[in-house]
This record gives sequence, structure tokens and C-alpha cells, in this order.
Amino acid sequence: MMFIVQGDIYLRKSQANDGYEIHQLVANSPPLDLNSVYNYYLLSGHFADTCVVAEFQGRIIGFISAYRMPQRIDTLFVWQVVVDEPLRGKNIAWRMLNSLLQRFTQNEVSYVKATVNPSNTASRRLFERLAVEQKSELKETTFLDASAFGSNGSHEREIMFQIALNKQNS
Repeated sequence: MMFIVQGDIYLRKSQANDGYEIHQLVANSPPLDLNSVYNYYLLSGHFADTCVVAEFQGRIIGFISAYRMPQRIDTLFVWQVVVDEPLRGKNIAWRMLNSLLQRFTQNEVSYVKATVNPSNTASRRLFERLAVEQKSELKETTFLDASAFGSNGSHEREIMFQIALNKQNS
């Protein structure tokens, strides 16, 4: 298991038994979409190579779920990014994303994609920062209109971000 220590925060690959604690973290982080506990067990175990957990004082305080896209394995799709509310603003999401990207060579992963709601300014800033750091353009397209989530209007549209990685500048 790979650990990266940054201050008192430990970054590591997720493990299957992290599922319940990750579920609770996401549940306490609205407006993130909450998936089933089972889903987080599957993500943490089956996709451990592309998921990151941040631990502080023995508890999970951050999580990134991601996977390499089956039809484009050179593209890493970042599904969810979450940091416990009291610890936000401490660059934890950025450190998790960087530790995840360091697991791959440019031949393995050349692009990062993610979907973000228009009101999720924290995620937007995270991916804008990645584009700047990579000296790359942040390409935006509409992935899903709000109507795709049903007629009750409780979900915003999803914007797809794409960033080309430039490993020489990482």
C-alpha cells in the first residue's frame, strides 16, 4: 500500500473496507450525489489503483473516486472529490489529485475528465488549477442537461471538463 505523508495527512490507495466510512463522508458533504454504501465498497476495492483516501488522525477526511475509461484507457475520469467540511481550504483535494496522477506515466494517462455542476465552485477551481499547472486548456462541454435527472429540477446539469496532461510540467 502506498502512503504519502504530507503534514499529518496520509494519502493512500483506497481499500475495500473503506466503503462505509467514505459513504458517511459523502453523506455529510451535500450537495454531492450520495451513492449506496455498496457502491463505495466496490469503488474502494475494485478501483483502488485509481482512488485516493486522505486520512487524518486515523479517520478518512478525503476521497477521490476515479477510473480509467474503458474505451479510452489513456483518460482518467474523476468521479467524486470530497473533503470533510472542517478541513476544506487546506489543499487536501489538490494533494489527493496530484498523488493520484503521480501513479501514472504520460503513456498510461494523457487526459483527465470530470463532470461538475455549475454551482460547484470548489471542484471548478480544482480542475482549473490542474489545467494551469499542466499548461493546458480546460475544455468544457455539456455532459447531461438537468432534464436528464428527471422533471423535479433537483439536479443541475453536468459539465464535462477535459484537461490534457503534460507530464514534463508536473
